[in-house]
Amino acid sequence: MTELVKDVMTPGVRTLPPDASLVEAARLMRDQDIGDVIVADDHRLLGMLTDRDIAVRSVAMGHDPHIMPVRSVCTPDVVTVRPEQDTEEAARLMRVHMVRRLAVVEDGQPRGIVTLGDLARAREPRSALADICSGPPNSGA
Repeated sequence: MTELVKDVMTPGVRTLPPDASLVEAARLMRDQDIGDVIVADDHRLLGMLTDRDIAVRSVAMGHDPHIMPVRSVCTPDVVTVRPEQDTEEAARLMRVHMVRRLAVVEDGQPRGIVTLGDLARAREPRSALADICSGPPNSGA
C-alpha cells in the first residue's frame, strides 16, 4: 500500500515573517521543541530556517542574532512536496536535492514538514534512524 506524505508529515507549520530576528526564531524553536521554521509572508513560503542555519550562517560568522533577520539566513529555494504525493517521491526528492526535510505545500500555502525521520519511522519503524529520530531531544546537559 502506498503511503502518502500527509500520513507521515508533521502538520501545522511554525512560521515567522521574514523580518523576525534570529533570536525570535531560536526562542520559537526552543519553546516548540523543533529544529526548523518556515519563513513566510502572508502564508506564502519564502524560505526555511533551521537551527543549524542560525549556528553556521550567522553566529559562527559573528553576526548579531538580535538584529539579523531570518530572511538573511534562511534557505530561500525550499524543496516542496504536496500532501497527496507518495512517500517514495518525497524520499526521491530528498536524495536528489540532498536535504533532510521538505516543506509540504498545498495551493501555495505551507501545510507541514516531512523529514527524513518521518520517512524512516513510516518505512522501517524498528530501524536505528527511526529510533534516533523518535527519541527525546538532547537536554543540553
